[in-house]
Amino acid sequence: MYGNQDIATEVAGYADVAKQIIDLAVFGAAQNRSYRRLADFTDAIGNRVSGSHNLEMAIKYMYNAMTQDGLDVHLEPVKIPHWVRGKESAEMIAPRAKSLAILGLGSSVGTPPEGIEAEVLVVQSFEELKRRASEAMGRIVVFNQPFVSYGETVAYRAYGASEAAKEGALATLIRSITPFSINSPHTGWQDYQAGVKRIPSACITVEDAELMWRMAQRGQKIVVRLTMGAKTLPDADSFNTVVEITGWQHPEQVVLLSGHLDSWDVGQGAMDDGGGAMISWEALSLIKDLGLRPRRTLRTVLWTAEEQGGVGAQQYYNLHKVNMSNFDLVMESDLGTFTPVALQFTGSDAARKVMAEVVKLLFPINTTKLEAHGEGTDISPWMQAGVPGASLHVADNRYFWFHHSEGDTMTVQDPQAMNLCSALWAVVAYVVADLQDMLPR
Repeated sequence: MYGNQDIATEVAGYADVAKQIIDLAVFGAAQNRSYRRLADFTDAIGNRVSGSHNLEMAIKYMYNAMTQDGLDVHLEPVKIPHWVRGKESAEMIAPRAKSLAILGLGSSVGTPPEGIEAEVLVVQSFEELKRRASEAMGRIVVFNQPFVSYGETVAYRAYGASEAAKEGALATLIRSITPFSINSPHTGWQDYQAGVKRIPSACITVEDAELMWRMAQRGQKIVVRLTMGAKTLPDADSFNTVVEITGWQHPEQVVLLSGHLDSWDVGQGAMDDGGGAMISWEALSLIKDLGLRPRRTLRTVLWTAEEQGGVGAQQYYNLHKVNMSNFDLVMESDLGTFTPVALQFTGSDAARKVMAEVVKLLFPINTTKLEAHGEGTDISPWMQAGVPGASLHVADNRYFWFHHSEGDTMTVQDPQAMNLCSALWAVVAYVVADLQDMLPR
């Protein structure tokens, strides 16, 4: 490996090509292309939950679209969970009649056909549930936990059902994991603990959770009827969608870009993660359109069943980890494609020095910041094994407003922001794939 000055000089030599990529994406013929592709895709297919016919259609759609784009596409088979929501409803019976907006949680069991009607216990934390355990027996437990951050508060969605079931609860209704609500429920995956009775679990709106909390504080008796037709079917066949520009010198070495193609079964899955999938395709389109071909292979993977815990990505890792030493950098975009602010990176100090030089090439779009901690469900197995990883940091303060809700539609997407994300993604991927040496581990 050469010294820092050498690498700085080598990377600086890519200033012209970086500017060409940026100009094409932001001002040139490719302007707004990733946004149009996303709109065409999500308007045609809609949402696409793991195991669904829509997800199959989505994979076929993308395979055809990327093939027509002149790229080398193939599908790699995987097995994925197949949970079906079914018909669902909830209503408050007492102290007054009111319908409650709900979204059942992924992997939840259903209720009996006639539903579950029971008195409610409202708590604001797992600690309060433990303290009031004797009141939970035979009740529907409502969690009205405050939103601290997604990473922290999501524990209630993930583990609320099992924690309540341990105390004899019949079902759980969990305040949606969001800082902002217009009476919108948000879904997501939940995890049953082994050896604990499986009870139905759904998210309710922030407004209804707070309403029931206030009623409970007044000592009012709250009764709710919950009906859920949710069920889990046998695992379904699916595919990770893989598209490549083969490297001219080291075709076996890979820079991997990615987003996930599946979504929840509400909204359009435009933000989570249609945008990430589209910019990972767009990056290859930009490089192809400019007639560029890096030393190493650029590989975009559109993962399947990310929402169920990175299922498609884990199977990809198991299949390809034998070639781990040839994976140069793994990249994932799954926190929206709003205006980019930085690249997040996980790797050795020596690799970080290289990446710090690479992001300087993004000066024309003012995103030269390199931050710690590349993240992503789908690339985490690689990063845990020591492969350098990068993720896109965007102005995501509104991301969790729409996340896993009916609000995740094309309306939250901005074409200009997507142009900038595509440019950043393409420059970083191309330059790393074309440097003399792989990133040092």
